[in-house]
Amino acid sequence: MDDFIFGSMDTEALRVEHHRRSHLHISHLSGRSPRDPLPGQPVNLTVSVGAAESAAAAWIYFTSDGSDPVGSLGKATHGQVVGMRRAGAEWDDITWGFTHTWSGALPGQQGQTIVRYRIGVQIADGTEVFADEGAYYAYCVDTFAPPDWSRDAVIYHILVDRFARGGGRPWNEVASIDEIYGGDLSGILERLDYLQQLGVNTLYLSPIFPCPNHHRYNATDYFGIDPVVGTQADFRRLLDTLHARGMRLILDFVPNHWSDQHATFQSAISDPNSPYRDWYTFTHYPDEYECFFNVRSMPKINLRNPDARKYMCDAAAYWLNFGVDGLRLDYSIGPAPDFWADFRLATRKANPDCWVFGEVVDSPNAQIVFTGLLDGCLDFLLLEAFRQTFATRQWNAGKFAAFLAGHFSQFPPEFSRPAFLDNHDMDRFLWAAGGNAEALKLAALCQFTLPGAPLIYYGTEVGLSQERATRDRRGGFGKLEEARLPMPWGAGQNEDLLQYYRQLAALRQREKALRRGGWELESFSTNAIAYRRSIGEDRLLIVLNLSPENCDFPIPPEFDRLIFTTPTGPADIPIPAGSLQLHPCSGAVLRCGRQA
Repeated sequence: MDDFIFGSMDTEALRVEHHRRSHLHISHLSGRSPRDPLPGQPVNLTVSVGAAESAAAAWIYFTSDGSDPVGSLGKATHGQVVGMRRAGAEWDDITWGFTHTWSGALPGQQGQTIVRYRIGVQIADGTEVFADEGAYYAYCVDTFAPPDWSRDAVIYHILVDRFARGGGRPWNEVASIDEIYGGDLSGILERLDYLQQLGVNTLYLSPIFPCPNHHRYNATDYFGIDPVVGTQADFRRLLDTLHARGMRLILDFVPNHWSDQHATFQSAISDPNSPYRDWYTFTHYPDEYECFFNVRSMPKINLRNPDARKYMCDAAAYWLNFGVDGLRLDYSIGPAPDFWADFRLATRKANPDCWVFGEVVDSPNAQIVFTGLLDGCLDFLLLEAFRQTFATRQWNAGKFAAFLAGHFSQFPPEFSRPAFLDNHDMDRFLWAAGGNAEALKLAALCQFTLPGAPLIYYGTEVGLSQERATRDRRGGFGKLEEARLPMPWGAGQNEDLLQYYRQLAALRQREKALRRGGWELESFSTNAIAYRRSIGEDRLLIVLNLSPENCDFPIPPEFDRLIFTTPTGPADIPIPAGSLQLHPCSGAVLRCGRQA
């Protein structure tokens, strides 16, 4: 089946076009080293000049006070300038020409300095072209790191409208699944015992701001709470109760766009002289403007405007000061690339212990540029691998093993990558797997035993699926709400699956190697894969059999005790040295007891 994952490079044609554009003209694309500079550390920048251009000289214009640098042809009129030098060339088959690389270094800076810059290249006719269509870039010099608590997180993703309604009230009567069902903050509060018994210690809530629809990704006010969801007092009560239980809350935050009913947008389209007109990018005022994926009710915010940027940073800081523990940032590749340095400093000043990660549904190259700007990104690459391997079975164990080996070497270990199987913008895993709960169990075992905080989409743990696909038969959008059906409570839950998820969460919390240990590929075949997790003397071996047949898998002799299996959950069984027999489509976790 076609397992669609929403994003800007979801087809081969889009990926080829992205490559062609970035290699044909003048591109920087956050080419920085180091990506997360420490105080006093120089930063090397690179720019690529593609086959369509020829460069005679290149310069970096920069400031260290947060303002925009200004300059032309190697002379700075505001800020400073450094020259770049040729650093090499590579042939590119797609553009059928050479891509030349230039490099230059910026001096080290004091801690909590924002360095803003752009790169200009003098081409053959003597004019200057700025990289990436004139984009400004920025980085923050700091010693920030993801909070320590994030390494132990087990996250539960709640679409607020569809999870629970407080006071025992039934769901709203709806004529269509894209209407408001009425889930609220009180409903979440009343279900905290359920969530804590599941083994969850971190809630991730969809947006709660005032909005005319159920998902609330196009809000009208970033400093209020939708009255359908509750009040600020309700939110305060939820936060206080969570914190008293040792739990955390991450709020979904959308810096790229909001509702066309937002007061600033209404002012901008009704008054040509509005101070908010430059908060948006109009291509033909007032009717045509940049928006999120051409959805006119979601105008894109021009975060190059200093006032718009400050508004967004202030809104994030407001909720962190209110007590929110972290932010999940919707469509993080949308805002101007220099925005994130300001956002990083503002959020860390509000809450030094906050966890801030992005939604980046793009290649590793697009994700890794957020190093030093965000704490990490949701692991959409691993999500795709999970679904191709365990749900649609388009990958065998060998391909999955090769992916994991590359994936975990691509990103620095301090770059957070929460791992998940499904979310609100795609078919649920169980639907993609044809209703096969054993496939879900095996995928979840893998999810909970790999690096990266495991994230459960509400209802996945009780077998919630859908009635039809989120895409229509022609490949266009159907209704994403098919994957957003209300949470079943009581008899509608798969108790066996729920108990299994509880056991998985307990396993992860019990085993430090799973939460904080390193990862190493042990061995693989076309049907099975084994990998190690270890920290100090704590060593585990995870073995997964993807085939529909029994599998005798060779086991290193030091792993002599079986502590978890997909058929039975927790175990404590001695294993003879040499091999382990796995049932079809099953997995096991073994502990090291003998000396290797």
